[in-house]
Amino acid sequence: MTNTPLIPMTAIDCLIPALLIDRNAPVDVLHANAAARVLAATQLMETLAHRDVELADAIDLKHIATVAMILLRDGCDLLDVLGWRLRPA
Repeated sequence: MTNTPLIPMTAIDCLIPALLIDRNAPVDVLHANAAARVLAATQLMETLAHRDVELADAIDLKHIATVAMILLRDGCDLLDVLGWRLRPA
């Protein structure tokens, strides 16, 4: 990990990141943000699991998968930073 205080989110691959994680944010804030994203992705997948996917439109399924991917990638990025913060120096 570099010494820069801002870490770019990795869900969207671009040369100039617009969303950044403050690696100096309190650990409870990093955890709360990671948990919110993972919970949202979990609830989205639970909703989908209770539907008849055979009747679903392929484009809609792709949109749902993309949303879940972004939420989970953001959550993983936040958990990575949290992990770095919790490691002994």
